[in-house]
Amino acid sequence: MSETYTSGLGEGTRRFIAVAGLLAALSGAAILVWPGHAWKAITVVMAIYAILAGLVYVIGAVVGKSLGTGGRIGHGLLGLLYVIAGCFAFGQLSRTAVFLALFVAVMIGVMWMMEGFVALFVLSTGESSAWNIIFAVISILAGISLVSSPLWGAVFLWWLLGISLVVLGLLNAFRAIFSKKKA
Repeated sequence: MSETYTSGLGEGTRRFIAVAGLLAALSGAAILVWPGHAWKAITVVMAIYAILAGLVYVIGAVVGKSLGTGGRIGHGLLGLLYVIAGCFAFGQLSRTAVFLALFVAVMIGVMWMMEGFVALFVLSTGESSAWNIIFAVISILAGISLVSSPLWGAVFLWWLLGISLVVLGLLNAFRAIFSKKKA
């Protein structure tokens, strides 16, 4: 007897999965239709987070009773840096969005290269060295392509994210909506 994943879930959970899936699909569609605006929206969220986190650090530095002088100064300076970064992001929204896109692409490229080199370093411990070599070479080449062309890589990753959100979000919503209730 084959049942879908969502058939054993409560009605509230199924509704949540359906709504979350539809929101993911709409987010993916926004990325595909308005890629620049979507990046700016993410940048706005990160700027708001930075300002709020900064304020929390500054307030903690002022009222934190368990902090010593060094802790107060450290928390206060860190909080000010967060607030300054958040304000700068709002003031230079387009530039900050481009910087974040390039930063993410380069970081993913570096991680892929590191993952490939780690796979090569542990070849002697693996049972399937041919698969490890194939994985390592592809991972290193993919990482090099992202690092050497971060703008192209960021655009590609952004489109891939948008497509993935649309497809997986709709599939998640459909399986939650159309799965049969467990009898």
